[in-house]
Amino acid sequence: MQKANWSSPVAEFIILGLSAYPRLEKMFFVLILLMYLVILLGNGLLIVVTLLDSRLHTPMYFFLGNLSFLDICYTTSSVPLVLDGFLTPRKTISFSACAVQMFLSFAMAGTECVLLGMMAFDRYVAICNPLRYPVVMSKAAYVPMAVSSWAIGGTASVVHTSLTIQLPFCGNNVINHLACEILAVLKLACTDISNNVISMGVTNVIFLGVPVLFISISYVFIIATILRIPSAEGRKKAFSTCSAHFTVVVVFYGTLLFMYRKPKSKDLLGDNKEDLSDKLIPLFYGVVIPMLNPIIYSLRNKDVKAAVRNLTAQKCFTQ
Repeated sequence: MQKANWSSPVAEFIILGLSAYPRLEKMFFVLILLMYLVILLGNGLLIVVTLLDSRLHTPMYFFLGNLSFLDICYTTSSVPLVLDGFLTPRKTISFSACAVQMFLSFAMAGTECVLLGMMAFDRYVAICNPLRYPVVMSKAAYVPMAVSSWAIGGTASVVHTSLTIQLPFCGNNVINHLACEILAVLKLACTDISNNVISMGVTNVIFLGVPVLFISISYVFIIATILRIPSAEGRKKAFSTCSAHFTVVVVFYGTLLFMYRKPKSKDLLGDNKEDLSDKLIPLFYGVVIPMLNPIIYSLRNKDVKAAVRNLTAQKCFTQ
């Protein structure tokens, strides 16, 4: 009988979301919908200006365009489901759709970790070795760097998603989360998930620890180089070229490190306890950060603001 239960398939999952907080559901529906529209508009605009304005055809803005496209993909993989869940009494998702969402969210998060490290290297070369910048950061270099970021994130996601969907769930299909978050799904497995938890821990070290260490070392050299610049105007200009990226890194990794501050595994008693903050913190990471990225880069970057003004002026002139 036990083996029969273990082999019973799960056709769909029930997502609890914020069903325990009906008043919050209505408020968060409006709030998340507005933020999602800002994400689409802001990141879409950044992609358009980096493609149309020839002055932005540089490695930094190429990486920025990839980051904007990544943020759109990441939020689109989960936000529509979250919004639908706020309006639907019974929030269900098929097993296959849940697997796709787990893959996309994990792949986008992993890719962004690596991509931010690539962007830090770009800033390091631009400030510490400006004369060699055109050679080191040529198109033959920065395009493969971006492609490898996507490939690394996608490969890691394939591994962890495959390991998760192969687990037996014994009919336990209630996800105590806003979406198909891989750690929340792992808690439903009716078998030992220690290998999954270990592999997730190793991946977290790789995608969090290694890029953070690389970015930190890069900025140590960047700051040391900037402080050696004799003129105050020169130091200010150098700081402005990396301030937007540094701000994005602090917000992105700060949220991730707080979200994964301790390993999460299935409760030994089978309880699936998760308070409101455990759901809202990933929501902040998945919606607020993609919304802030284009705002940070547009508000603190004269080139982007000039490109947006030129694009708007050309549109008005043609009309």
